[in-house]
Amino acid sequence: MDLLALADFNDVARHGGFGRAARITGRPKATLSRRVRQLEDALGVRLFERGGHTLRLTMEGRELQERTQSLLEHIDEVGDALRRGVSTPRGRLRVSAPVLFGQRGLGRIAADYALAYPQVQLEVVAEDRFVDPVDDDFDLIIRANPDPSTELSGRCFLRDVMVAVATPSLPLPTKRADAAVPVITLSRTPADASWQLSRARGVRSIATRTVLRLSSMSMIRDAVIAGIGAAAMPRSLVQADIDAGRLIVWGVLAAHPVEVWALYPSHRHVSARVSAFVKLLLERFENASPAAFAGLTHAS
Repeated sequence: MDLLALADFNDVARHGGFGRAARITGRPKATLSRRVRQLEDALGVRLFERGGHTLRLTMEGRELQERTQSLLEHIDEVGDALRRGVSTPRGRLRVSAPVLFGQRGLGRIAADYALAYPQVQLEVVAEDRFVDPVDDDFDLIIRANPDPSTELSGRCFLRDVMVAVATPSLPLPTKRADAAVPVITLSRTPADASWQLSRARGVRSIATRTVLRLSSMSMIRDAVIAGIGAAAMPRSLVQADIDAGRLIVWGVLAAHPVEVWALYPSHRHVSARVSAFVKLLLERFENASPAAFAGLTHAS
């Protein structure tokens, strides 16, 4: 049955006529009449006895009203509850984040969210593998420099720069040196790519030689501090090590900016729980500044 036609029928039956129902509900009288006739045709029964000035429910009409009026009222109540709940985050929220971001303060952000929205069952999974929000059942994914996608929408909440860093014991090669610099890279990074470093005195090209591949920036940081080679890393991640003198900066890889995005499936209606999490990220990283992430790193 057409629920709209059924609702129109119940309005006419409850108010005792098409004219009165039209005045009270604001729906055109002709529309109400047409909907009721369509419902009668669909059911194959007459629902009203129509006289010159009177309208009376048939036996079938009374039975239909008695058995559907409470149902329609319940549907209205459910709709009202859903509309009220749209602005209140609740339900399950699964978030996927890179291991590095997960280890550097995301636990505190998640705790703040859980305290603010106790009706949400929040789960954060830290992993560096590629995930599909639909196939892998995630409501939100956090990724650095994601590939453009028409299937995902989102907001950039953090921007950073890549810097070439090394221990003081591994000096920056002189301009005359031809030997490639030993470097540590992510597993998916092309091997032996040259670095174009922006420095105070201009741009300098440095040849690299990959000596170690690791799957996360956190492991790369540990390996750089161990002195095995240099690495290109987000400045916010190693700012504490730079300040402490454990690492020195050789220059900025200006051609490789870092943008961290919160992404979710492209739907017309984004749930309140997802919107609230994205809003918290935007507030925590005001103006998308890496200083806030560096602060989380220091606290860790």
